[in-house]
Amino acid sequence: MATVDTIMSRNLLVAEPLTPLAEAARQMHSHGVGAVLVLSGEHVSGILTERDVLRAVATGDVEGTNVAAWMTRDPETIEPSDTTGHAAAMMIHGAFRHLPVVDDGRPIGIVSIRDLMRLVLDDESPRGA
Repeated sequence: MATVDTIMSRNLLVAEPLTPLAEAARQMHSHGVGAVLVLSGEHVSGILTERDVLRAVATGDVEGTNVAAWMTRDPETIEPSDTTGHAAAMMIHGAFRHLPVVDDGRPIGIVSIRDLMRLVLDDESPRGA
């Protein structure tokens, strides 16, 4: 089975806890990603996902708020040598779609459910293609 380091994205979008929520959302949009790793120093203190931004918008609390108010604190993480099956099981059981990859406690990548699906569907083509 493949390991996480073979499918993870190494281009991380990161923010600090006090980054304005609207700025983090703009960055997510411009980079075409669904999650931002929130760092305190060199360690992951949270993750802000598109679901978190949607929740903030739905409650009307976007203006003047920051990433720390909406992020998931102390998210589950995985190591680069773990299997993709382990990553998938963590995501399914935890009901999340993004998983920070850490090495010695420092973020080095992120795995999304889309990364896992690409691995599974590598030989498949969509209907009509």
